[in-house]
Amino acid sequence: MLSKPERRVLSTFREYLMSPGRMLCFSGPNLERDRPALQLLAEKKFLEKERFKGAYSLTQAGFAAMKECEIWEQTAPKP
Repeated sequence: MLSKPERRVLSTFREYLMSPGRMLCFSGPNLERDRPALQLLAEKKFLEKERFKGAYSLTQAGFAAMKECEIWEQTAPKP
């Protein structure tokens, strides 16, 4: 199970309609807030850290996890 910050990062990739191998750059306060989750997702091989500062791309596993989060969010009971 992914943590809430990890799901937030994957939802950012989904918001921009990212597919595996496409780079997304995080910057400013979002980068600082999401840095730990980005690093964890990279360690889990869901993201690949790119050479540019704050840049990451989805792996195939990350893309699948992103789609799984989307399904979970759609079916989760609303508070």
